[in-house]
Amino acid sequence: MLKIPPDWGTFCALIVSFLVFWFIFKRLLFDPFLKLLAERELKLKTLSERTEQLIHEGKAADDERSRQLSVLRRELVAERELERRRVEEDLSRMMEEVRLAAKHSVEQVRAEIERELRAAEEQLGTLGENLATELAERVLGRSLKSGGPQVHSLN
Repeated sequence: MLKIPPDWGTFCALIVSFLVFWFIFKRLLFDPFLKLLAERELKLKTLSERTEQLIHEGKAADDERSRQLSVLRRELVAERELERRRVEEDLSRMMEEVRLAAKHSVEQVRAEIERELRAAEEQLGTLGENLATELAERVLGRSLKSGGPQVHSLN
């Protein structure tokens, strides 16, 4: 039981035993446990810092990739537009060449038709004259050419 004033011999024995147990527990339990906690805290802090650094590097890499993709897209759009213009120019040039060739071909065909038409007109004129001469010879019963009377048949 507790007495007031305390028994100083028991009180000193309790203090000494408390200090001895404190020293033993500190050496065997508290210091290793605190050291383990400090190491874990340091490890967690290091991992946290590394994680933050990796997140920052990841964001920077993502931003750089986005920038590069944007530049590449612009370059590809410009290249595609340039290629489209070149193809349009080639197509226009080819169409013009085809038009000119078609025009030239039409002119050649027209000239050939006109030649054939004139030749046909000449043949028809000659044939008409021959038919008229033969018809006149039959009607008159004599030859219209120099020479004697001749009768031609249409057979």
